Amino acid sequence: MTYIGATRITIEEQAGEAGEAVVAVDGVERLRYAYGARRRPFVHPLTTPAGHVLTRDAPADHPWHHGLWFTIKFVNGENFWEEYDAYGVLRHDGVPGIEHDGPRQSIVGSLRWIRPDRETVVVREDRRLTFVPIDDDAYALDVVTTLVPEVDVVLDRTPFTTWGGYGGLAFRGRPDLHDTRILLPDGVARDRVLGDRAEWFDLSGVVPGPDGDAAVGVAVFDPVGNPRHPVPWYGSTRADTYGDDGWSNFFNAAFLWDGPLELARHEPLELAYRVVVHDGPGDVDRLAGLYNDYRVEWAEPRR
Repeated sequence: MTYIGATRITIEEQAGEAGEAVVAVDGVERLRYAYGARRRPFVHPLTTPAGHVLTRDAPADHPWHHGLWFTIKFVNGENFWEEYDAYGVLRHDGVPGIEHDGPRQSIVGSLRWIRPDRETVVVREDRRLTFVPIDDDAYALDVVTTLVPEVDVVLDRTPFTTWGGYGGLAFRGRPDLHDTRILLPDGVARDRVLGDRAEWFDLSGVVPGPDGDAAVGVAVFDPVGNPRHPVPWYGSTRADTYGDDGWSNFFNAAFLWDGPLELARHEPLELAYRVVVHDGPGDVDRLAGLYNDYRVEWAEPRR
């Protein structure tokens, strides 16, 4: 299939914390990036080309889960993940910019990681979200972030026992995304992964629609050059991970799974991921081909 849609990004500035960048193809919305969120920016809704929403924002079991988002659990022991008691926040420095590169368009901005005192900046971040056309039933969102600490820092997680290990790019799916399964490059369908290392991860399932159930999914690619590549993945399809019934549909590219990472003051750390949103179930051969394309592209000079 050949992708022929025209991409357009617009900025919607609203009162309060709801400033958003909207990505649309041929006038049909694909995703919203809530750059103005006061706790941390995030993508929601994330929608397939056929119009099926994949993400969930602030569920009751984990209200700090926001669609598709990026943050670290602990920075120098202070919490930037859960949103209760004392926690840090990520805030954009004003309205992001929009950049064009042929059929691709990017949302570009700088963020401050503010400690729980709501004053002190511990990390500065440059973030780029690029919409990448693939074909009529899939597109990608490239997420590239460069973290630059203002002081020496230790990036860390809660070590996994029955839970933990998480930090970095994360996804929470809608609760009626059902019969989901996790797929890694070995082709084995899973309900849960706990630190399994792989170049890519796919979560696929079924959502209800006006014309009946529809198969959908989302994959994340981890390129060579990312810290601790191939990344350990932490994910679960079932809500009993949280002690509940139903479908949790959570996963995380948990690059801190095996231990903390130390950065000196002003030492940059770059992480990059390609998020592939697709109609239809994830297919090993197709995902492997798309990953290889991304791997080759990412290895080329980018600046």
